[in-house]
Amino acid sequence: MAEPLSPDITATLRALLGGSDAVSSALLAQIPHTRVVRRCGCGCATVDLEVDRTAAAPAPSHDNPVVDAGYTTPPAAVLVFTEDGYLSLLEIYSVSDEPIMAWPDPRFIELADVRVR
Repeated sequence: MAEPLSPDITATLRALLGGSDAVSSALLAQIPHTRVVRRCGCGCATVDLEVDRTAAAPAPSHDNPVVDAGYTTPPAAVLVFTEDGYLSLLEIYSVSDEPIMAWPDPRFIELADVRVR
């Protein structure tokens, strides 16, 4: 069952897509029209996303993942994937043995390492 984006997911996406390039701008515009459609089966914070394609335009052509970044606290990596130019997956994985169960504060994203492709 689809659910609205939580404030922590919204804040994470906004932090990761804060660039001024055309891809980031288009994906940012999709956030108000995006819902969580599935959560990861392992219990981590990773979510599958679905955008109302009648309410938002697709992003220009780009590589996947569209964003590849890291967190300093906790030590983790975060990826944003798209499908056909629309947000489709916000993935987080731990660089230690413990899964990340909740979205960390976006202030701890290593912005220098954010790569929009």
